[in-house]
Amino acid sequence: MREQYRAEGVAAAGFAADPMTQFGRWFQDAARSGLFEPNAMVVSTVDAEARPSSRTVLLKKYEDTGFVFFTNYTSRKAGELSGNPHVALLFPWHPMARQVLVTGTAVRTGRDETAAYFRTRPHGSQLGAWASAQSSVIGSREELEREYAQLAARYPEGERVPVPPHWGGYRVTPRTVEFWQGRENRLHDRLRYVRRDEGGEPAAGGPWRLERLSP
Repeated sequence: MREQYRAEGVAAAGFAADPMTQFGRWFQDAARSGLFEPNAMVVSTVDAEARPSSRTVLLKKYEDTGFVFFTNYTSRKAGELSGNPHVALLFPWHPMARQVLVTGTAVRTGRDETAAYFRTRPHGSQLGAWASAQSSVIGSREELEREYAQLAARYPEGERVPVPPHWGGYRVTPRTVEFWQGRENRLHDRLRYVRRDEGGEPAAGGPWRLERLSP
């Protein structure tokens, strides 16, 4: 199984000065293309023994300070992030032969920001955040649905659902952001933003530099 990528190439001269601006451009391209859930990203974390785990999560916001998603703080990913905040994000836009790969660190969002987003969720999703003890073992599907039904009876449609204390957001501050464009003969374009100091060494607070990687 093999596809020959014949997409138009990308050049550093056409890229933005910072990765978040450039991400916005590519994200809008993905959204306009009709791609299913372009905000779906693979979030990878590691446990205390450096064993990796990955899962697909929906990006809810991107801004100058990074990428924001929301989850249950009792989940596996949250537990691993509490021990090691280093995280990788992958946006796999296969129909466009594009990927965006991010490395960075995750910190919890403030409760005001979490509450503001929670209020925008559909009523059923708000109840689901309470019903699911994410990543924990349960006896059956019926057990989960029974918990949801009890919550639905307690908080019917139109009634305000409180924000769960065990649920909230993470903001991933990027350290590197790579833009990958598939090309013919596997000679892909890979342009990566990285923060470096004046001596060229990696630096958290340094200016963004754009470099081309071999495919």
